Amino acid sequence: MLIAEPVPEGATATDILNSWNGQTGWRWMFWAVCVPSGLFFLLALFIPESPRWLASMKQMEKARKVLCSIGGAAYADSEIENYTRAGAASHAEKGVLSLLFSSKMRNVLIIGIVVAMFQQWSGTNVIFNYAQEIFQAAGYGISDVLMNIVVTGIANLVFTFVAIYTVDRLGRKTLMLTGSIGLAGIYTLLGLSYFFEFKGFIMIVFVVLAIGFYAMSLGPVTWVLLSEIFPNKVRGVAMAVCTAALWIASFLLTYTFPFLNSGLGTGGTFLLYAVICFCGFLFVWRRIPETKGKSLEELEKELIK
Repeated sequence: MLIAEPVPEGATATDILNSWNGQTGWRWMFWAVCVPSGLFFLLALFIPESPRWLASMKQMEKARKVLCSIGGAAYADSEIENYTRAGAASHAEKGVLSLLFSSKMRNVLIIGIVVAMFQQWSGTNVIFNYAQEIFQAAGYGISDVLMNIVVTGIANLVFTFVAIYTVDRLGRKTLMLTGSIGLAGIYTLLGLSYFFEFKGFIMIVFVVLAIGFYAMSLGPVTWVLLSEIFPNKVRGVAMAVCTAALWIASFLLTYTFPFLNSGLGTGGTFLLYAVICFCGFLFVWRRIPETKGKSLEELEKELIK
């Protein structure tokens, strides 16, 4: 007989397997994902082609129509003129790969790769991937761990909408600085809490705050920033390089956490992530320009020396 109650503390693997969660609950989790995935697919059908891509394909009228829907006729004319100038200049350039790795692109490429890797090495994805170990180290049992994972997922969703609302109001650099220094502070408190063996609700508060800072800044804003800093002629290849760097960093983060957790303890591991986040804050502050309100052509002049 399946039980719908929470799995009791100290339950064996057989108890969990024979429970409602073990037989049915996990299936509902997978089915629930179909709803946002289906909505994403349907809404994607209504996304227009990028006006820059249309311009590169010599489909100027279609590009102008998309731009008019965004900012009006004057904005469309100005952007079309910028596309035309940028396109004419790119024909005189050498191959895309050699251009991307040339000395004049070195600054922007370093910024892109470091930002991509920092998004992962900021450590927040460890909370999602190793939630059980993190919450159990804070004194929670199996049933509480499952509920805490739900809470952190809700926090991630809510604060992502905060990022959507603020990214064009506060700016990309401001959010990246807020997220990195916020995570550095919270990880410091979280690490010290593990060292002093704090338990219970305060640990959930720290974890939710960490997820909140990440979801409103480094998580989504990194992708916005990467899409804006590279010039048209190398953007596709540059994004591929940065995305590869991001997933390599993700692998290293996920692979190394068990070893760090074993060697440094959970507290020491979070203090290490705090140091990484502080270093990321310094890098963003010194090397990354604010991209809010600037065209790609303006950013190209600022970043490509």
